[in-house]
Amino acid sequence: MGIARSMTSRGRLATAGVLAILGLVTALVAGCSSGPPSASANSGNGDNAQAESTEARPKAKPVTLAVAPADQTAAFAPGEPVTVTATDGTLTTVNLLNPDGVAVAGALGPNGQTWSSTEALGYGKTYTLTANGTGADGTTATATSTFTTVKPRTLTYPSMNPLEGQIVGVGQPLAIYFDEAITNKKAAEAAITVQTAPKVEGAFYWFSDKEVHWRPQTYWAPGTQVIADIKIYGKDLGNGIYGQEDRRISFAVGDAFVAEADGVSHQVVVKVNGAVVKTMPTAMGKPSAPTSTGVHVVTDKHPKKIMDSSSYGVPVDSPDGYRTEVDWAVRISNSGIFTHSAPWSLGDQGHRNVSHGCLNLSPENAKWFYDNSKKGDIVVITNSGGPALRSYDGFGDWNVPWSEWLAGGKK
Repeated sequence: MGIARSMTSRGRLATAGVLAILGLVTALVAGCSSGPPSASANSGNGDNAQAESTEARPKAKPVTLAVAPADQTAAFAPGEPVTVTATDGTLTTVNLLNPDGVAVAGALGPNGQTWSSTEALGYGKTYTLTANGTGADGTTATATSTFTTVKPRTLTYPSMNPLEGQIVGVGQPLAIYFDEAITNKKAAEAAITVQTAPKVEGAFYWFSDKEVHWRPQTYWAPGTQVIADIKIYGKDLGNGIYGQEDRRISFAVGDAFVAEADGVSHQVVVKVNGAVVKTMPTAMGKPSAPTSTGVHVVTDKHPKKIMDSSSYGVPVDSPDGYRTEVDWAVRISNSGIFTHSAPWSLGDQGHRNVSHGCLNLSPENAKWFYDNSKKGDIVVITNSGGPALRSYDGFGDWNVPWSEWLAGGKK
C-alpha cells in the first residue's frame, strides 16, 4: 500500500509537469505565429482594397474626331490628303464623296485611329466627308466636313529631259521645263524628288522662271540609276498656278564618253571610261567666228543637217552667210556648234581653224563620233580663242562653279 501511494504520487507529479510544459509550448507557438488573420478579418480587408483599386483606375473617355480640311473650307489644295484622326477611340467608318456621290479612295492607319485619302481630288469641286468612331467608353461619335477645292488661275505642265528609259552620258543634267513662269520656286523644288543609286548629292539651279536643272557636283558615275518624281498636281506654285499632272521618269548613266578638243593641237582625243579610244584631226572656228571654250554636252544627233547662218542672225546672202547640208551632225550647243563631216576642209583639219564655229571632221571620223556618242556625253574645248560657253547655251551647266550652283540661279 505504501508503494502504491508512492507511485500514485509520483504519477501525479509527472502528469502535472507534462501539462505545464505543453501549456508553455502552446503559448510560445501562439506568440510567434505569423499566419494570416481570421477569415472574417481577411474578408473585410479585401473589400477595402477592391474599392481603392476601382477609385484609382482612370475613367474611359469618349472618342474625339478631328477632320482636315474643316467644314466649309474653301480653296483646299487637291494635292494635299484629306485626313481623319480619332483620339481615345478608333474609327469605324469614313466616307469621302465627290460631287457625283462616288466614294474617294482612302486607307485606315495600322491602329485604326487615322484615315487618309489616297486618291487625288479634282480642281474646283465640292466634297463631303463623314466619319464615325467608337470611344474607349463604348460611346460613338460622328464628324462631318463639306469643303471645296481650289480653282486655279491656270495650270502648268512639266516637260523633262532626258526621257523615260534613256541611257545618257555622264554630263546629262535633269532638266525640267514648265510652260508657265513659276514664282514659288521653293514649292516647285519641294515637289521634285531625285533618287539615285548609288546615292548622289545634287542641287537645283534655275536658268529662268520656266526652266530648272538638277545635277551632282561632278559628272555622274557610269552605271548610276536615276528616278525623278515631279509631284506638282494640286500644289500651289504661286500666282494662282497649280500643277496639271505629276510626272515620273527613270534613266541610266552609260559609259563616260569624254572628248577633249584642243584648238592649238587641232586634235580631238576621245576617252571612254578614262581610256583613250580615238584621236581625230579637227578644224575649229576661224578667228572671226571662234568656237566657244569650256564643257559642252551632246544634246541631239542628225544623220543630215542643214547648217544655216540665219539661225543665229547672219543672213545667208551676206559675206559670212551660208546654207549647207552636212552629214553626221552632233549638236553640242544651242548656239549652233556641232561636230560634223566636212570633206571640204580635210587639208585644214589638224593644222588650222577655218570653220564658222563647228568642229570639222573627216567623213569617217564624223560618222564614228555620231555612232559612238550619246546624249549627255562631254566635249571639253580648250585653246580655241573663243569666249566661254554660256551656262544657258545647251547644257552648259558644268561651266557654273558648284558654289554658284548651290545659290540656285534665278530666284
